[in-house]
Amino acid sequence: MATTLRKPPGTPSPVRADYGRSVAARLAATPGIRRAKTDSVTMFALPDFLSAEDCALLIATIDHGRRKSTLLSSTNDPNFRTSDSCDLDRWHPLLQPIDEKIAHALGIAPEHGETMQGQRYAGGQQFRAHHDYFNENEPYWASMAVQGGQRTWTAMVYLNDVEQGGATWFPQAGVRFNPRPGMLVAWDNMMADGSPNLATLHEGMAVVEGTKYIITKWFRERPWTPTIEP
Repeated sequence: MATTLRKPPGTPSPVRADYGRSVAARLAATPGIRRAKTDSVTMFALPDFLSAEDCALLIATIDHGRRKSTLLSSTNDPNFRTSDSCDLDRWHPLLQPIDEKIAHALGIAPEHGETMQGQRYAGGQQFRAHHDYFNENEPYWASMAVQGGQRTWTAMVYLNDVEQGGATWFPQAGVRFNPRPGMLVAWDNMMADGSPNLATLHEGMAVVEGTKYIITKWFRERPWTPTIEP
Protein backbone atom coordinates (compact mmCIF):
# COMPACT_ATOMS: atom_id res chain seq x y z
CA MET A 1 0.00 0.00 0.00
CA ALA A 2 1.37 3.42 -0.99
CA THR A 3 2.12 5.87 1.81
CA THR A 4 1.00 9.47 1.39
CA LEU A 5 3.81 11.82 2.34
CA ARG A 6 2.72 14.86 4.31
CA LYS A 7 4.21 18.18 3.25
CA PRO A 8 6.53 19.78 5.80
CA PRO A 9 4.87 22.75 7.55
CA GLY A 10 7.36 25.26 6.20
CA THR A 11 10.71 25.90 4.56
CA PRO A 12 14.10 26.99 5.95
CA SER A 13 14.70 30.69 6.49
CA PRO A 14 17.98 32.50 7.29
CA VAL A 15 16.02 35.26 9.05
CA ARG A 16 14.27 32.82 11.39
CA ALA A 17 17.51 30.93 11.95
CA ASP A 18 19.20 34.16 13.02
CA TYR A 19 16.42 34.85 15.54
CA GLY A 20 16.94 31.37 16.91
CA ARG A 21 20.64 31.96 17.51
CA SER A 22 20.45 35.53 18.80
CA VAL A 23 17.55 35.03 21.20
CA ALA A 24 19.00 31.78 22.54
CA ALA A 25 22.32 33.51 23.23
CA ARG A 26 20.60 36.37 25.05
CA LEU A 27 18.47 34.08 27.18
CA ALA A 28 21.39 31.79 27.98
CA ALA A 29 23.26 34.80 29.44
CA THR A 30 20.36 35.75 31.74
CA PRO A 31 21.14 35.20 35.44
CA GLY A 32 19.05 32.46 37.03
CA ILE A 33 17.72 31.03 33.77
CA ARG A 34 17.66 27.29 33.08
CA ARG A 35 17.88 25.61 29.69
CA ALA A 36 15.55 22.66 29.28
CA LYS A 37 17.23 19.26 29.12
CA THR A 38 16.32 18.39 25.55
CA ASP A 39 18.19 18.42 22.26
CA SER A 40 15.08 18.71 20.10
CA VAL A 41 13.83 22.18 21.11
CA THR A 42 15.66 25.34 22.22
CA MET A 43 13.79 26.14 25.42
CA PHE A 44 14.41 28.09 28.63
CA ALA A 45 12.71 28.69 31.99
CA LEU A 46 13.25 31.70 34.26
CA PRO A 47 11.66 31.65 37.75
CA ASP A 48 10.26 34.86 39.28
CA PHE A 49 10.25 36.75 35.98
CA LEU A 50 7.10 38.65 37.01
CA SER A 51 6.31 39.93 40.49
CA ALA A 52 3.32 38.86 42.56
CA GLU A 53 1.82 42.31 41.92
CA ASP A 54 2.18 41.93 38.15
CA CYS A 55 0.60 38.47 38.30
CA ALA A 56 -2.35 39.73 40.36
CA LEU A 57 -2.92 42.60 37.91
CA LEU A 58 -2.90 40.24 34.93
CA ILE A 59 -5.24 37.73 36.60
CA ALA A 60 -7.77 40.48 37.36
CA THR A 61 -7.51 41.80 33.79
CA ILE A 62 -8.05 38.33 32.31
CA ASP A 63 -11.07 37.71 34.53
CA HIS A 64 -12.59 41.01 33.45
CA GLY A 65 -12.09 40.57 29.70
CA ARG A 66 -12.18 36.81 29.13
CA ARG A 67 -14.01 35.14 26.26
CA LYS A 68 -14.15 31.61 24.91
CA SER A 69 -10.83 30.65 23.31
CA THR A 70 -10.75 30.18 19.53
CA LEU A 71 -8.65 28.24 17.00
CA LEU A 72 -7.01 29.32 13.76
CA SER A 73 -7.65 25.93 12.16
CA SER A 74 -10.86 23.91 12.30
CA THR A 75 -11.15 20.68 14.27
CA ASN A 76 -13.80 18.04 14.81
CA ASP A 77 -12.89 17.79 18.48
CA PRO A 78 -15.14 20.13 20.55
CA ASN A 79 -12.81 19.63 23.55
CA PHE A 80 -9.60 20.56 21.72
CA ARG A 81 -9.34 23.99 23.35
CA THR A 82 -11.77 24.69 26.16
CA SER A 83 -10.13 27.58 28.02
CA ASP A 84 -11.06 31.26 28.10
CA SER A 85 -8.79 33.93 26.57
CA CYS A 86 -8.31 37.68 26.85
CA ASP A 87 -6.45 39.92 24.40
CA LEU A 88 -4.49 42.35 26.58
CA ASP A 89 -4.18 46.01 25.59
CA ARG A 90 -0.47 46.52 24.90
CA TRP A 91 -0.86 50.30 25.22
CA HIS A 92 -2.49 50.23 28.66
CA PRO A 93 -0.13 52.13 30.99
CA LEU A 94 -0.05 49.26 33.51
CA LEU A 95 0.33 46.48 30.91
CA GLN A 96 2.77 48.06 28.44
CA PRO A 97 5.77 47.70 30.80
CA ILE A 98 5.02 43.96 31.18
CA ASP A 99 4.60 43.52 27.43
CA GLU A 100 7.89 45.28 26.72
CA LYS A 101 9.69 43.45 29.55
CA ILE A 102 9.00 40.17 27.76
CA ALA A 103 10.29 41.54 24.44
CA HIS A 104 13.40 42.91 26.15
CA ALA A 105 14.11 39.59 27.87
CA LEU A 106 14.20 37.87 24.48
CA GLY A 107 15.97 40.75 22.74
CA ILE A 108 13.24 41.07 20.10
CA ALA A 109 11.88 44.47 19.06
CA PRO A 110 8.42 44.97 20.65
CA GLU A 111 6.80 45.63 17.28
CA HIS A 112 7.50 42.03 16.28
CA GLY A 113 5.29 40.80 19.11
CA GLU A 114 1.65 39.89 18.76
CA THR A 115 -0.90 41.12 21.28
CA MET A 116 -0.18 39.55 24.64
CA GLN A 117 -2.90 36.99 25.34
CA GLY A 118 -4.16 35.90 28.74
CA GLN A 119 -5.65 32.46 29.24
CA ARG A 120 -7.77 31.02 32.03
CA TYR A 121 -8.22 27.29 32.58
CA ALA A 122 -10.89 26.24 35.08
CA GLY A 123 -11.26 22.67 36.34
CA GLY A 124 -11.39 20.21 33.44
CA GLN A 125 -10.32 22.75 30.81
CA GLN A 126 -7.38 22.05 28.50
CA PHE A 127 -5.63 22.78 25.21
CA ARG A 128 -4.79 19.58 23.38
CA ALA A 129 -1.41 19.07 21.68
CA HIS A 130 -0.69 21.74 19.07
CA HIS A 131 2.07 23.84 17.51
CA ASP A 132 2.43 27.61 17.81
CA TYR A 133 4.05 28.03 14.40
CA PHE A 134 1.90 28.52 11.30
CA ASN A 135 1.61 25.66 8.83
CA GLU A 136 2.51 27.31 5.53
CA ASN A 137 0.36 24.81 3.61
CA GLU A 138 -2.86 25.88 5.34
CA PRO A 139 -5.31 28.42 3.83
CA TYR A 140 -4.74 30.88 6.67
CA TRP A 141 -1.04 31.25 5.80
CA ALA A 142 -1.67 33.81 3.04
CA SER A 143 -3.04 36.30 5.55
CA MET A 144 -0.44 35.48 8.21
CA ALA A 145 2.38 35.93 5.68
CA VAL A 146 1.45 39.59 5.16
CA GLN A 147 0.86 40.22 8.88
CA GLY A 148 4.39 39.70 10.10
CA GLY A 149 4.99 36.24 8.70
CA GLN A 150 5.97 33.14 10.66
CA ARG A 151 6.06 32.93 14.43
CA THR A 152 9.60 32.57 15.73
CA TRP A 153 9.62 32.50 19.54
CA THR A 154 6.89 31.89 22.12
CA ALA A 155 7.06 33.41 25.60
CA MET A 156 4.67 32.18 28.28
CA VAL A 157 4.38 33.21 31.93
CA TYR A 158 2.49 31.31 34.63
CA LEU A 159 0.55 33.63 36.94
CA ASN A 160 -0.51 31.38 39.82
CA ASP A 161 -0.18 28.03 41.56
CA VAL A 162 -2.59 25.28 40.51
CA GLU A 163 -3.71 22.73 43.09
CA GLN A 164 -3.57 19.81 40.64
CA GLY A 165 -3.00 19.46 36.89
CA GLY A 166 -2.46 22.22 34.36
CA ALA A 167 1.10 21.35 33.35
CA THR A 168 2.51 22.30 29.95
CA TRP A 169 3.72 19.10 28.30
CA PHE A 170 6.05 18.79 25.29
CA PRO A 171 5.64 15.07 24.46
CA GLN A 172 8.21 14.88 21.65
CA ALA A 173 10.80 16.92 23.55
CA GLY A 174 10.12 15.05 26.78
CA VAL A 175 9.73 18.24 28.83
CA ARG A 176 7.01 19.17 31.29
CA PHE A 177 6.50 22.44 33.19
CA ASN A 178 4.27 22.71 36.24
CA PRO A 179 2.74 26.13 36.93
CA ARG A 180 4.82 28.36 39.18
CA PRO A 181 3.73 32.00 39.73
CA GLY A 182 5.82 34.44 37.73
CA MET A 183 7.87 31.82 35.85
CA LEU A 184 8.72 32.59 32.23
CA VAL A 185 9.04 29.75 29.71
CA ALA A 186 10.36 30.64 26.25
CA TRP A 187 11.02 28.42 23.24
CA ASP A 188 12.04 28.68 19.61
CA ASN A 189 9.33 27.33 17.30
CA MET A 190 11.92 26.86 14.54
CA MET A 191 14.76 24.42 13.94
CA ALA A 192 18.35 25.56 13.45
CA ASP A 193 17.75 26.14 9.72
CA GLY A 194 14.72 28.36 10.39
CA SER A 195 12.06 25.83 9.39
CA PRO A 196 9.18 24.87 11.74
CA ASN A 197 10.16 22.42 14.46
CA LEU A 198 7.70 19.53 14.79
CA ALA A 199 9.11 18.74 18.24
CA THR A 200 7.61 21.95 19.67
CA LEU A 201 4.27 20.12 19.87
CA HIS A 202 2.86 20.97 23.29
CA GLU A 203 -0.28 20.56 25.36
CA GLY A 204 -1.94 22.59 28.08
CA MET A 205 -2.93 19.62 30.23
CA ALA A 206 -6.32 19.64 31.90
CA VAL A 207 -6.66 21.36 35.25
CA VAL A 208 -7.84 18.80 37.80
CA GLU A 209 -8.30 21.13 40.76
CA GLY A 210 -8.10 24.90 40.92
CA THR A 211 -7.79 27.45 38.11
CA LYS A 212 -4.74 28.17 35.95
CA TYR A 213 -3.85 31.61 34.59
CA ILE A 214 -1.09 32.28 32.05
CA ILE A 215 -0.09 34.91 29.54
CA THR A 216 1.39 34.07 26.16
CA LYS A 217 3.22 36.32 23.70
CA TRP A 218 4.20 35.19 20.21
CA PHE A 219 6.85 36.91 18.12
CA ARG A 220 6.90 37.16 14.31
CA GLU A 221 9.81 37.21 11.87
CA ARG A 222 8.77 40.71 10.72
CA PRO A 223 6.99 43.57 12.50
CA TRP A 224 3.41 42.73 13.46
CA THR A 225 2.47 46.10 14.97
CA PRO A 226 3.38 49.74 14.30
CA THR A 227 6.27 51.16 16.31
CA ILE A 228 4.09 53.91 17.82
CA GLU A 229 0.65 53.87 19.39
CA PRO A 230 -2.10 54.13 16.70
